[in-house]
Amino acid sequence: MQGSENCLTANDWICGEYVRTRGQELMDATLQHIGITAVSVLIGLLVAFPLALIARRSRAAAGPVLGLTTVLYTVPSLAMFALLTPVFGVSASVVITGLVLYSLTILVRNILAGLQAVPAEVREAARGMGYGPARLLFEVELPLALPALVAGLRIATVSTVAMTTIGSVVGYGGLGNLIASGMESLFKAEVLTASVLCVLLALMADGLLMGLQRLLTPWTRAQRRAGAGARRGLRAVRAGAE
Repeated sequence: MQGSENCLTANDWICGEYVRTRGQELMDATLQHIGITAVSVLIGLLVAFPLALIARRSRAAAGPVLGLTTVLYTVPSLAMFALLTPVFGVSASVVITGLVLYSLTILVRNILAGLQAVPAEVREAARGMGYGPARLLFEVELPLALPALVAGLRIATVSTVAMTTIGSVVGYGGLGNLIASGMESLFKAEVLTASVLCVLLALMADGLLMGLQRLLTPWTRAQRRAGAGARRGLRAVRAGAE
């Protein structure tokens, strides 16, 4: 117990007393981190979806859309936040807007790739059954594009969890605020604890999205099982032939 109480004064990297005494601070930073990440990814998805549809509909528009989102991703985060601050002021909106812009290059490309991967014969069959453009998109194309879409969403979410920490430069970085404060004061327990929580958030978000993908695309599991069964049968045939 004595060692646990002394870890703060000893400035140890691992310190249970820090977690116990700063629990509310850690909770507030974690909730802010989750909120900024969730809002940024959601808005990014809402913006990326129509952009991907525009890029798919017109080859002339595909180049500028993909090019613009790629250019935005190359802008350094500190420069991005500095450019947005005169518009939004020192607020969470600066961080959210920057993260939305960064997420577009991943989300737009994955949504577009998923839609383009839908077999042409499937579209033709749906049209032959009387499906209009909207019904074709939401009932046929999007379900088949879900694996690629969710894959992009997973990458964008994990990236956003990491990049949210940079929002500490304007005071809205969630756990990044604690990391920056700990680095400035050389408070080891604060730096390590906030960093570990950030990693855990990324892993949890990725796991939740993976579970969501499996829930929404049960046919992919059936396809994998069928493929595994076919491979086992082929191996059995080959073994019998030998």
